[in-house]
Amino acid sequence: MEDDIINELAASVKNYQFLYISTTYNSDTYFSGRDIGIDQYNLTPQITYVHSNGIFAGLSGIYYSEFVPKWDVTTATVGFGKNIGKDKLFKYSVAYSRYFYANDIDNIFTNTFNVGFGVRNKKRTVGTQLSGSFLFGEEQSFEIASRSFVDVNLLKTKNTSLKFKPQLNIIAGKQTIELARIVSQNGQLVTQYTENEVFDLINTQINLPFIYSTKSFDFEAGYNINFPNAIGDESNLKNTGFFNLSIGYLIDL
Repeated sequence: MEDDIINELAASVKNYQFLYISTTYNSDTYFSGRDIGIDQYNLTPQITYVHSNGIFAGLSGIYYSEFVPKWDVTTATVGFGKNIGKDKLFKYSVAYSRYFYANDIDNIFTNTFNVGFGVRNKKRTVGTQLSGSFLFGEEQSFEIASRSFVDVNLLKTKNTSLKFKPQLNIIAGKQTIELARIVSQNGQLVTQYTENEVFDLINTQINLPFIYSTKSFDFEAGYNINFPNAIGDESNLKNTGFFNLSIGYLIDL
């Protein structure tokens, strides 16, 4: 929700400077669309600063109800983005993020450099954003993602609006796959393990959110469906789904 609100403001107002504060509740937790066997909800608070000169910065975190420690990671982001073209229908952005994990075991990737490009129609009712991310730290990887949306106005007055905004998100990335094979050495059967790096589709997600805005507040309620793609020796992956609730508040500076 936060990115959509910020993008709309940036495209419609010439000079601005604001803070946007939001919190999202997800009823279930899945990683890359996959069920890891732990029934838990998560919360993601976030605060973002945006200036009309293109600079933005943000701080976010994620809380898992059943993990220890429950506060898993804090993310700091700084970047630059601009709407371009006569009607501001195109947007590009570059950003750097740093992750601060509560558990040292998880810090394989501690940095991300992201480049994005988006386009929408003149009525701003249909759009697509493509992004590429380079993740690095103890290991390195990269991801490519796309997000496409349709914006349907259900109600609009001077100070309020109600929208239905279905979205299709697709993410692909580099994965390290461990392969095992049995070979004969000196007359004995032994298992050899090799690691192969593959680039493959990771997850496809459909979001079905309703967004209600009134003055400086935004509220979202939606349902999300994951279609994870099996990679390597994964099999029988089930589709997963969860509800989300969000609230956001805009502070005009």
